[in-house]
Amino acid sequence: MEDVLARGELSVRGRIREASNAVLLCTVTHDGVTAECVYKPVKGERPLWDFPDGTLAQRERAAYLVSEATGWGLVPATVLRDGPYGEGMVQHWITSAEDTPGESLLALVEGDEPGPGWKPVAFADVGEGRTALLVHADDERLRRLAVLDAVINNADRKGGHLLPAPGGRLYGIDHGVTFHTEDKLRTLLWGWAGEPLTDEAREVLRTLAGALADGAPLATRLAELITAAELAAVRDRVAVLLRTGVHPSPSGQWPAIPWPPV
Repeated sequence: MEDVLARGELSVRGRIREASNAVLLCTVTHDGVTAECVYKPVKGERPLWDFPDGTLAQRERAAYLVSEATGWGLVPATVLRDGPYGEGMVQHWITSAEDTPGESLLALVEGDEPGPGWKPVAFADVGEGRTALLVHADDERLRRLAVLDAVINNADRKGGHLLPAPGGRLYGIDHGVTFHTEDKLRTLLWGWAGEPLTDEAREVLRTLAGALADGAPLATRLAELITAAELAAVRDRVAVLLRTGVHPSPSGQWPAIPWPPV
């Protein structure tokens, strides 16, 4: 799919207006293969106070590369390329299966404790002086995504960025605000905070540490997308996760939950 996205003819079909930056729904065709994708031109990126201008597309590509290095395949195929409105990020469009029975990943529940199969996140104001407990599923796929977010320092893991796909796959999208050198982890997936990492996660992190070493292919590719300081920070975060052996907890120095949460 990367080859189709990178080399195919890109045709714009429309714009996703709910997005904060310019996001164009497209088709891409190469060697008789046609796929749907989203195209986010750098020119359409809204300036942010804490991230350098014109870098969000590169960060999306970097998040995909790290996801692929884990072997979990949590981010849809993502490339950088020229398009009708200049250079930008092009990502394979995932048809969500969120309406499939059993695919509910987030919920608001009454009471102070989540039910079986759910992890608590925080209490939420639901109006008229009432609160409800925000919970997410105790799901292996979400737990892997929580580890990936900790590695890439995802500052915006909202509910709308979780895409259950046919066949039981789960993807995360919208990784433009990642890889900052400061701790900016904001997510709805805090349910495992402070809990031990799984054996699988520790093994993946050990593999990732090797892939991030100077001169390794992943490190070389990331160095073209993020700064040297940001790459060093990725290595540090992986090292901390391996040393502590637990999922991170909110730092208290940055809002822990993105707003709006969806």
